[in-house]
Amino acid sequence: MTPSGSVLSPRDAPAAPLGGRLTAPYAGAVLLAYDDDGSGRAVLLLHAGVADRRMWDPVVPSLSHSFRVVRPDLRGFGETPLPPEEYADADDLDALLDSLGITDAAVVGSSFGGRVALELATLHSARVSSLVLLCTALRGVEPTPDVLAFGQEEGRLLEAGDVDGAVELNVRTWLGPEGDDSARQLVASMQRRAFEVQLAADVLVPRPVQRTVEVRPEDISVPTTVVSGGHDLQLFRDVAARLAREVQGADAVELAWAGHLPSLERPDAVLALLLDVLRDDPTVHAP
Repeated sequence: MTPSGSVLSPRDAPAAPLGGRLTAPYAGAVLLAYDDDGSGRAVLLLHAGVADRRMWDPVVPSLSHSFRVVRPDLRGFGETPLPPEEYADADDLDALLDSLGITDAAVVGSSFGGRVALELATLHSARVSSLVLLCTALRGVEPTPDVLAFGQEEGRLLEAGDVDGAVELNVRTWLGPEGDDSARQLVASMQRRAFEVQLAADVLVPRPVQRTVEVRPEDISVPTTVVSGGHDLQLFRDVAARLAREVQGADAVELAWAGHLPSLERPDAVLALLLDVLRDDPTVHAP
């Protein structure tokens, strides 16, 4: 699916366990499945729409040496269900942080997760101390021809029942040239999981309704780092350029080697960048 979630919307379906260590209970409102590692200042990691919280596996062990790292599965991904109700991902995250006793966090979002991070900063601004946006999505940006072509091909494959083909298309589209076999296998596993949940839910009624949250970049008032990939689709490079212009004081970093999922393509390089930014290092570098 597209990292912005616009081609195939998640539907209401239960999520089978994936072996995660912590799953908050569901009781009328979803408290998201999550992992909570380390101690210190809180960092919230939000996954891409082609992924779930497992996408952060390569960076969490080192990151959690310096920070308390919380990484949830958003609704309809990984271990988190998608009940038939109106919701906003930002409200789910606000409830999760409250349940963990976390007042605010540095929020790192990849693609769709970056869009959700911006929505959290909009709806619950006190929860966000800073933003790191990796190849982020953003509502209201005109789709580029490459994204439209991807969406049409994914739709054709799914309509034909070719889930394997749709998974392969997603891996090929979203993982950049630096991604190795293990990264490709992980993206395929996460995307297949998303299809299982969302396609099964597609036939159910009533369906969940995701509330639209309008983000005004010029109103974002926390330190923000906008990261783009030199091999990413044009839409996401356009989004990065817009945010770098419109978010006051935003720092822009282009990773010339990166596709759409740099944390899976060169985890060590992204870890170094995150540590620089999150430690408030004035000499932030682009690895």
